[in-house]
Amino acid sequence: MRPLGIDGAWVLEPEVFPDERGSFHEWYRARELREATGYGLDLAQANCSVSRRGVLRGVHFADVPPGQAKYVTCVRGAVLDVVVDLRMGSPGFGRWETVPLDDDARHAVFLAEGLGHAFLALTDDATVVYLCSTGYAPEREHQVHPLDPDLGIVWPEGLRPALSPKDARAPSLAQAQASGLLPSYAACLERYERLRGLGG
Repeated sequence: MRPLGIDGAWVLEPEVFPDERGSFHEWYRARELREATGYGLDLAQANCSVSRRGVLRGVHFADVPPGQAKYVTCVRGAVLDVVVDLRMGSPGFGRWETVPLDDDARHAVFLAEGLGHAFLALTDDATVVYLCSTGYAPEREHQVHPLDPDLGIVWPEGLRPALSPKDARAPSLAQAQASGLLPSYAACLERYERLRGLGG
């Protein structure tokens, strides 16, 4: 796994084996993830999202602790996946990085607890599956507006993003910061060390 420019995020670039029948690849390897991060993914929930072209989901994150780590790939079509450092006090606070995910290269992204996640569907029926370290808990889950100009995520031109009502009402990064919604970097580091200590 290759680390991204945001601490706590990695991309898997698997070898894909095509033949006349189709293709095969390993999209998740527990040992490789553990070697990269120092701890494993305690799988609590697996989600599948199907989006038409132009749908923008995120930026989503969860309270830490416990937070929610995610392991994300696109099994049909293509999306632009985005990781955002929302950890207050992090050296990279407010930075974001994009990773194209599609059904050709078959890349996958892991993001640790405390990081924000979003993606934009580049094709119709873009199908994203992701493994989560904790289950859905609406009282612990939050959003930052993905079109916040201060955040400044550069989305592809020629697409008019379609947001859910909940994401469209999301606060800006500054508003989320002022209201105390964002996780602290110290709490995230403590969480990572605890997971490493537990071996999971």
